[in-house]
Formats: sequence, C-alpha cells, structure tokens
Amino acid sequence: MKMWQVFSKVSARSLLMACAVLAGCATYTTPGPGVSIANLSRADADIGELLKAEPASPFPARMAVARIQASGYSSPTNRCYGTGQYCVVTTRDIEPEETFDRMARLPQLEGLALMNRLLLPPNFKSMKDLRLAAASLKTDLLLVYSLDTGFNVDSVDVGPLGLITLGFLPNKKAKVTATASAAIFDVRTGFIYGVAEATSVEEQRATFWSTKEAIDAARQEAEKSAFQRLVGEIEKLWGGVIAAHARTGKRGG
Repeated sequence: MKMWQVFSKVSARSLLMACAVLAGCATYTTPGPGVSIANLSRADADIGELLKAEPASPFPARMAVARIQASGYSSPTNRCYGTGQYCVVTTRDIEPEETFDRMARLPQLEGLALMNRLLLPPNFKSMKDLRLAAASLKTDLLLVYSLDTGFNVDSVDVGPLGLITLGFLPNKKAKVTATASAAIFDVRTGFIYGVAEATSVEEQRATFWSTKEAIDAARQEAEKSAFQRLVGEIEKLWGGVIAAHARTGKRGG
C-alpha cells in the first residue's frame, strides 16, 4: 500500500506523531494560535460597564500598536513575551516596515508607537494591561492585532502546535490560511472604536513541503499577505472613526 493511501485512512496527526516517535522523522511544528481580541476586551468589565464606556480620545490622536497571540506562542521566526491570558510579539517578522509607515500617514493621526517589552508587565490578565502600557507612551488609542494561521494537507487540518512530517506528504494540495484581525481601543476608557479582519491563502502541492524552510516560507507569505490586507481594512475602519469621532481643531495639552 502506498503512503498516500495510508495517509487517507488515518488521521493526519496520528500518522505524523507516530512517524516522529518511531522513525525519528524530521517534522515542522505549526505555530500557536491567535487570540480573540473581543473576548479579551470583555474580561475588563461586566456588561453594564462595557455599555457605559465612551470614546474620550482627542484628535489628532496618538496611537500605540501591539501584536498579541495565545500565551506560549512561538514560530520558527518569532517568540512571544509574557504569560497569562495572552502574550505580546515584540519582534516584527511578517510585517513590512512600509505598512507601519503607511498607517503613520493616516489623517488625524499625530504619531504611531510600536509597543516594546520594556513597558510591558510579565503577566497579562486583560486588555487593560496593554492600555496601561499604551498610557505610559502618552498615546490616546491602542491598535491591537493578532494572526491565526492554519495548515491543511489533502483536506486534513493540522491544528496549532501540530506536527507536519517532512517527506511523507501525499501529492495533493497543501495550503496555509492566515487570518489577521485587529481592534482599536480608547486607552482612557476601553471603548472599542471598531474591528477589522483580513485573510490570505497560500496554496501549493504538498510535495513542495519537503523541508522546514519550505513550509515556513509558505506560512510567512500567507501571514505577510494577510497583514498587508489588514492594513487596508484598518484604513477603511479609520475613515469611519474619523467621521464619527474626530473633532475640529487641535488636540488639547
């Protein structure tokens, strides 16, 4: 019986783990999952308090930016800082520098600050921890984004922190799907101005995934494309924020 026939009769995860344990096969470990930003924001307060939250940011506004992932997240090109309900990725690997330059040119935006670990606590309980860090940067708004990346081989999903065994993949389609999501918060009150989301798919023949580098290159391409599309969605969201909340004249002191 050919390997692809065996693969079709058992679960992908069982086959890959058995190969790794018994035969010492080289494997690629998929990155950890993203974070539901909406769920984290709900941890800040009960429903009544959330409904009372109002926008308080002056415009032009200063905005802090942070990428968060599920606690313990890692990928071949990055690691996360902190523990708790989520962690913060402070190294930019799939985010082209020009995308941040593009966001910095948004109308009614006075400055853009990327979060670094010097301002962050070691443990994150809720979104309020990031808002406190953003306040220390003297920013008015907090843009939080997260990436959730899934792998699929021959219509079989390989979940977060799953194993993909090199050299034993069928000659079928393999794809990486990356979804980037974001939300803009008011640093002072926790009010959510809006959310944005974008998805990108990188599809190939599974036989191309013969090395860790090849698989991770597909992952990075999907995530990079999803992030770039997310920036476009953030620009649309920002237009609505300005229309609804920006005041005329200069910000106060």
